[in-house]
Amino acid sequence: MKMTLIPQASAAALLLVLTLCLQCAGVAALVEWLQGVTAKGAQGFGPVWSAVLVVKSTIAIIILHGLVILLWASFYRLQCFPSWELAFYFSSSSYATVGYGDVTLPSRWRLLGPLESMAGVLMCGVSVCLLFPTITRLMDSDPRHSRKLGHANDPVSLKGDPYASEQNYA
Repeated sequence: MKMTLIPQASAAALLLVLTLCLQCAGVAALVEWLQGVTAKGAQGFGPVWSAVLVVKSTIAIIILHGLVILLWASFYRLQCFPSWELAFYFSSSSYATVGYGDVTLPSRWRLLGPLESMAGVLMCGVSVCLLFPTITRLMDSDPRHSRKLGHANDPVSLKGDPYASEQNYA
């Protein structure tokens, strides 16, 4: 049996670095855009504008993940599969950790599928980390929600929470 760990590890390292670069650049651009949109504060956005902002952000994130999937699919198309459809299908099911198993990589490249799944989970986590503060900021700017939510570091919001200790936040 031929040794394939070094080519697999090399390809995986390159694909993972490119994935990180693409994701970080995309997130940085999205953060820059969001900061520009909300520079004057999110007050007065209203529910429709807030929803539009969240939808636009989510679409941008989905496009970003699509580009990462396309990156991996390009490698699979060149090295593993005879068609783009098969390569994109395998890549998207691996990235989303669905992994049906109806299409598999050749044994020479079989370590890449699980590594793409790991990258997909991590990149989705990065995306959630971007959406969460965006939605929180929009909710904090709306007086109907900010009174109910409080702030994470605000001891006043801990009143009535039997699991919170005032001394942890002093």
